[in-house]
Amino acid sequence: MSSTSGVSPFHHAVPVHDLGAARVFYGDLLGCSEGRTSPGKWIDYNLYGSQLVCHFVGESYRAPEYVNPVDGDEVPVPHFGCALSVDEFHTLAARLKEKGVRFVIEPHRRFQGQPGDQWTMFFKDPSNNALEFKAMVHPENLFAKYNVDDFADK
Repeated sequence: MSSTSGVSPFHHAVPVHDLGAARVFYGDLLGCSEGRTSPGKWIDYNLYGSQLVCHFVGESYRAPEYVNPVDGDEVPVPHFGCALSVDEFHTLAARLKEKGVRFVIEPHRRFQGQPGDQWTMFFKDPSNNALEFKAMVHPENLFAKYNVDDFADK
């Protein structure tokens, strides 16, 4: 499904332990513009055209840590993020490196030679919420249906 413009903005809400730290991370570091706010409760952000809401849930909150193996990486689950253009991906990766962001999975290319060929990187916000930003080498394959195991050892 999509809107009449072709893409429907996504809405995602995440729990955070500190709205000030979230403001620095999402606003200053990632460059998301701030929207509606309920002081002490939540902040809306424009995350590449989608709505991200940071909800204060208590000072002791930190997201739990689980992982799933994907193409040789231990991918944090759950996670969220955006599919960017290759140029946007590299610009963001350079900014994050310049700002000293600690990557869970460093920016790199995976699934080369497969329909899912992409650049990817993972990092966490101050509340331990995992984010992935990716860029499909062939953007038309973002929703390609195929079995990754069919490409194993090729």
